[in-house]
Amino acid sequence: MVLGGMRGMTALVWLGSAVDPDEGIRFRGMSIPECQKKLPGAFTGGEPLPEAVLWLLLTGKIPSKAQVDSLSKELRSRATIPDYAYKAIDALPVSAHPMTQFTTGVMALQVQSEFQKAYEGGIAKARYWEPTYEDTMNLIARLPAIAAYIYRRKYKDGKIIPLDDSLDYGANYAHMLGFDDPEMLEFMRLYISIHSDHEGGNVSSHTAHLVASPLSDPYLAFAAALNGLAGPLHGLANQEVLRWIRSIVAEFGTPNISTEQLADYINKTLSRGQVVPGYGHGVLRQTDPRYTCQREFALKHLPNDPYFQLVSKIKEVVPPILTKLGKVKNPWPNVDAHSGVLLNYYGLTEENYYTVLFGVSRSFGVGPQLIWDRALGMPLERPKSVTLEKLEQLVAKSS
Repeated sequence: MVLGGMRGMTALVWLGSAVDPDEGIRFRGMSIPECQKKLPGAFTGGEPLPEAVLWLLLTGKIPSKAQVDSLSKELRSRATIPDYAYKAIDALPVSAHPMTQFTTGVMALQVQSEFQKAYEGGIAKARYWEPTYEDTMNLIARLPAIAAYIYRRKYKDGKIIPLDDSLDYGANYAHMLGFDDPEMLEFMRLYISIHSDHEGGNVSSHTAHLVASPLSDPYLAFAAALNGLAGPLHGLANQEVLRWIRSIVAEFGTPNISTEQLADYINKTLSRGQVVPGYGHGVLRQTDPRYTCQREFALKHLPNDPYFQLVSKIKEVVPPILTKLGKVKNPWPNVDAHSGVLLNYYGLTEENYYTVLFGVSRSFGVGPQLIWDRALGMPLERPKSVTLEKLEQLVAKSS
């Protein structure tokens, strides 16, 4: 376990969600289909509103539509961005990766940390959760505007599209990016909801918990989480999937290829020592239910899209090939295998930006846990390390 990335080592208390290897994610005990059925949407039969997921993760209770609308209104009231946050981002070259700009923006917001002020003012330990709550809600509320500014600055004309007070969180994020197609607004609601949390052991969630454990405020903890999310083996994977799919299209000149051609291309990819992006998972041993719900969304809204059809064909071809290798524990698609094609269909084609979307979403899982960490008085995280020499001695004794 020590040499294997602590895989399978139980080391954290995480309230919001749990991942079963065969069943996948459950948010406060509810599967994704159950969330889609029971949590309020923007309209009857619609995808869950991200605010409903936030309410569920924070309280463990299913909110009413009125409660969700009230939370949505509160988040909008907290969404004002100070000018210096934009200026901090502007200090970076436009060529900087969107995640670099995003982390910079979050760190700039830290200047207004309520927890830091309260701690310096001598707040009692039993009340640490209160300013943590304020910071968390302010941070979640302000992320879409910061994230949208980065997108407009890097890929468009740089003009800020103001928040629309009539829209919910996910729809507003899409709107501020520059997308107003009702289907895109609905997909953004689904995207944020399913990317919100994935128990506590993944890099971004664990990083936030770890960095907050010495009482660093939520801004500092979340900025650190974003830096973990930016790694190619974590959140950056979703941009790699679309690049890889585009490379298939470039190779054959069309997305309409046979399963034989696709199998040949995949085998060539593997023979070069490369992985098939979007397949496999550190915990899951079946198809990721987050992939499945995106596939259902695509079947409903874009069944004839050539790229979606290629993604479906990849799912048909890849698992048998990976299974034959004999070394792969999970040959099935994960959440990243599908999201890029949907975003691409609705016009968000800049794959380098995709991890920012993931980062905005992950605040919905990380934030509530930080509040509960302080409410429960969770201690400083300080595991024990071991030297290689000590491990060699242990191996020698056991043999």
